[in-house]
Amino acid sequence: MKLILRVLPAIMALFMLSCNKEKERTPEQQETITLDDQKAAVAAATWETVLDASSFASYTAFEAAWNYLYPWGSDHNGSARMYASTTDHNHVYLSGSVLTIKATKITWNEGNSTSTPYYAIKYHSGAVNTKLHVLVNDQFPNWEVKGEFQAPSVKGSWPAFWLTGVNSWPPESDIMEFKGNANNWQNTFRTSSDVSSTITAVSSPANWHTYRVWISKSTATDVIIHYYIDGVWKAQHTANFVGKPMYVIINMQMEGSSGTPGPTADTYLKARNIYIGRTRAY
Repeated sequence: MKLILRVLPAIMALFMLSCNKEKERTPEQQETITLDDQKAAVAAATWETVLDASSFASYTAFEAAWNYLYPWGSDHNGSARMYASTTDHNHVYLSGSVLTIKATKITWNEGNSTSTPYYAIKYHSGAVNTKLHVLVNDQFPNWEVKGEFQAPSVKGSWPAFWLTGVNSWPPESDIMEFKGNANNWQNTFRTSSDVSSTITAVSSPANWHTYRVWISKSTATDVIIHYYIDGVWKAQHTANFVGKPMYVIINMQMEGSSGTPGPTADTYLKARNIYIGRTRAY
């Protein structure tokens, strides 16, 4: 135990040094550095898996680990209202350890969203969020969050896999976000106007792809976030997220930033092998 306490600061110092040099290296070199540093950080502390694919094995397992809807309710920043519960699986359902979220166009007037910018509700859809909160601090300095998705890219579809603040907004980290086309957005919001965005064209988003972040505490206030798609390093963002708990959310919003008009046919987002792990420092 004492050895771990002595080694961990040195490992994290080396991690910071290598991160500072990343801008001078190719993406391939950066990938090697970040994976090596991640392995070193894991070796210097105890790794814990806190959520894995088994949470989609049954509704009992799912409801032990996940909540239905957004953490704040049924509405957000698009034209879809979330509908799902322990007794309503029309828009959020499980089959073969795959979570499916279905967005359906409605034909009646349901009023406007209760969230800004208060769009008229045109769809019923689904969202889920983790009961576990991702919290980067001295005790849990490194986190991995990843999952496999089949995502729609039709105009008006807005699927997302993301982290957002429990106590306030921001923080926000978008791991997978498509806005009506085949470009995936990986965003880090430090304020509403201070955001880093990395946009990657994804070949056939409707096929299974893996989206991942590795988040590490770098200073008393800041974290470094590494974004990946299909195991390939895409970006490094820095943000003041230390000590700020975050939900993990999977949802299918519609229209808004993804354009209008949205699809008239049912639209599907599928997820599997969601994983959350962390190092515990002693």
